[in-house]
Amino acid sequence: MIEGEPVNRHRPSVEVLFRSAARVAGPNALGIMLTGMGADGANAMKEMRDAGSYNLVQDEASCVVFGMPREAIAAGAAHEVLPLAQIAPRLIERLRSTGLAPNRV
Repeated sequence: MIEGEPVNRHRPSVEVLFRSAARVAGPNALGIMLTGMGADGANAMKEMRDAGSYNLVQDEASCVVFGMPREAIAAGAAHEVLPLAQIAPRLIERLRSTGLAPNRV
C-alpha cells in the first residue's frame, strides 16, 4: 500500500476511490455510500454521477451515522436513497437491467 497524504482527513479516503472510478469507469461504475461520519466521498460521488455512474445511498433510518450519506445526498450525488437491506437487491437488479449480471446472482 502506498501511503499518501490524508484526503478529507482520512487515509485511505473513499474520495480518492470514487474520483478514480469517475475518471476510469464513468458510466460503467456503480457507487454505493453507506453509513459513516463526515463528508468523505460526497464530492467525488457527485463526480461519479456527472461521469455517468449510478449511485445508491443508504437512508438515514438504517444508518448508524448518517454523515457521509447525508453529504452525498446534499451534493446531488444520489440517484436513489434506500434502507440498507434494499441496497444489495437494488444493485443486483441494476446490474441485471444493464446485462452485467447473470440471472442467477
